[in-house]
Amino acid sequence: MLTSYRRMTAGAAATPAASHHIPRRLSVILQMDRPRLQFRGGVGVGGQGVLQSRNWVIEAAVGSTRVRGLRSTGEEEVKRKVQPPNCCAYDHEHQEAVAVEKSKDGDRRVEVVVAAATTVVLGVGNRVLYKLALVPLKQYPFFLAQLATFGYIVVYFSILYLRYQAGKVTDEMLSLPKFPLVAVGLLEALAAASGMAAGAILSGAAIPILSQSFLVWQLILSYIFLGRRYSFNQLFGCFLVAVGVIITVASGSGADSLMGAGIFWSLLMIISFLLQAADTILKEIIFLDAAQRLKGGSVDLFVINSFGSAYQAIFICLLIPFLSNLWGIPFSQLPNYFKDGSACFLNIGTMSKSCDGAPLLPLLFIIVNMCFNISLLHLLKISSAVVSCLASTFTVPITVYLFTLPLPYTGVASSLPPGFVAGAIVLLVGIFGVASRTQALEVICFLMYIGDHQ
Repeated sequence: MLTSYRRMTAGAAATPAASHHIPRRLSVILQMDRPRLQFRGGVGVGGQGVLQSRNWVIEAAVGSTRVRGLRSTGEEEVKRKVQPPNCCAYDHEHQEAVAVEKSKDGDRRVEVVVAAATTVVLGVGNRVLYKLALVPLKQYPFFLAQLATFGYIVVYFSILYLRYQAGKVTDEMLSLPKFPLVAVGLLEALAAASGMAAGAILSGAAIPILSQSFLVWQLILSYIFLGRRYSFNQLFGCFLVAVGVIITVASGSGADSLMGAGIFWSLLMIISFLLQAADTILKEIIFLDAAQRLKGGSVDLFVINSFGSAYQAIFICLLIPFLSNLWGIPFSQLPNYFKDGSACFLNIGTMSKSCDGAPLLPLLFIIVNMCFNISLLHLLKISSAVVSCLASTFTVPITVYLFTLPLPYTGVASSLPPGFVAGAIVLLVGIFGVASRTQALEVICFLMYIGDHQ
């Protein structure tokens, strides 16, 4: 390849106006982008192609009129080379992209922390208000469960309709496959049935102890179906969370009630939490699949809640004869049972004397329970099933502590379990083990904020 140079000098030969604006000496090399191909010795078998490129050296020298040729041996003298700052522009754009990505990660982390804190607060309120709602409806817990189940359908579909009219819910969201939502309804119905059956036998703090199997099922199912991989610190942290809750609760009467209930009912409750864990994993899969079908978009929460609750209600209706027997209510007496439960809920008629606190307390429980389910599903959508499970687990020791306070309608407050403080410390250490260092600091700040505002 041959390289040739040409030098053009703008000096006295140039116009005075041009030479006035030209620096005293400036040499610029312009590399031609397209080399040309010359043939020497003729075209044919003996012809030889020589690739040439031409460099132009433009030199401005005041007072010089010579035009000098530069040899291709590299003896040229160049004072400055001007190159396009492509690398600088690339670095600037790359830095901007990295800054935007870091900003998005920071916003997402803040969103997850706020959603987790909201879920914890609503979860505590849900547990406390459920206990308070059963004060007037202590004879009708099955009525309260069915009222909540079928009431959700009316509320969720009403909100879904309003969001559809506002354009928040699209036709593409409503046209997503419904079979996974049918599976969600079935899992929730079976979890409710098995949980009610075991809960009718188990008592005291045995259920919170067995509920820690939910976190174990979450880890196993997310590993199998979502391909999640967890570090040793995360696994050990989840283990400490479960141990902390068990220490907190079992230091009271939980261990005695757990051992005295029998292994069958304990296993049935563990199966109930397995079904609940499968339900949350399936919902996370639905969110991931919807993001692909909607080309990066996300399905509205109320699409999942509305159709999932509707299918759950259908399966609950099929299981009502079985569920009613679990609660000791013969199927033939269900109409009278629901009639008396409705009268107690409305606090009218002869039931008004024994249903003090209704309908305010049951309504508060239904509202808070609905908000808790929405918040939990939102946290699942923006994070993962394990994070939502940890947020729900964190409500257990707080609820235990609140029941030691003089709450209305609860009578004499219970005493704090002996191992409460030790269990709470182990639980917090476990949460910090699961979370990253930044998330742990954010949790500490959140706990300090709660402590300052109590």
